[in-house]
Amino acid sequence: LLLTAKARLVAPLVVLRRAADDFLLLTEPELGERLVAELLRFRFAARCTVEHEHHTSTLVLADEPPAGGLASPEYGEGAYELLDADTASAASIAAEELERRRILAGLPRWGKELDERIQPAEAGLDRRAVSFTKGCYPGQEPVARLHYRGHPNRGLRVLSLAGSELPDYDAELTSAGKQVGRITSAVRDGDGVLALAYVRSEVPDDVELTSGSRSATQLHSVSPRP
Repeated sequence: LLLTAKARLVAPLVVLRRAADDFLLLTEPELGERLVAELLRFRFAARCTVEHEHHTSTLVLADEPPAGGLASPEYGEGAYELLDADTASAASIAAEELERRRILAGLPRWGKELDERIQPAEAGLDRRAVSFTKGCYPGQEPVARLHYRGHPNRGLRVLSLAGSELPDYDAELTSAGKQVGRITSAVRDGDGVLALAYVRSEVPDDVELTSGSRSATQLHSVSPRP
């Protein structure tokens, strides 16, 4: 993760070492230019170059690892990411089914669950994208302080909503008449809706929530509660 000094998200990253002195940083398409600008700010005495490249990424579901495939455990076993691959002959799955898998896996997405308002621990990213043993990085102090001395005030949870109508982005979630969260992603799932939402940490996992006039059952937490 590339963070601000206050531990707010700038960009999620996957780092690939292509050669001894050549690294490829993969991020979301809309974040490429900002990532280059941020890295140039950190450059010392022009000892490295930072260039903007464009690549295509394809998620592949397969029984065996494809050549050059990067394991994508967030989507479950048998999921791999391929870069710049020719997948014209492969059978594709519907975008709605891919979104259903993402939400069920609790995988946060930039522009939905991830933006400049979010700290890593709130989205569960501290468990797989933050090291608490290595040296300094932007945002280290607030990340470490939250990890060792406190807990996030909210976390991601997977919900099942009654009815088939998709809720609006940031739709409010309430419990006992109080606002306790907001919905960030949703997809139709049979006769209901599967959703990802940020919920206040003090709300028990087994409490039924409400979104407008609809009930929302909590399926599981992405970010463990304190």
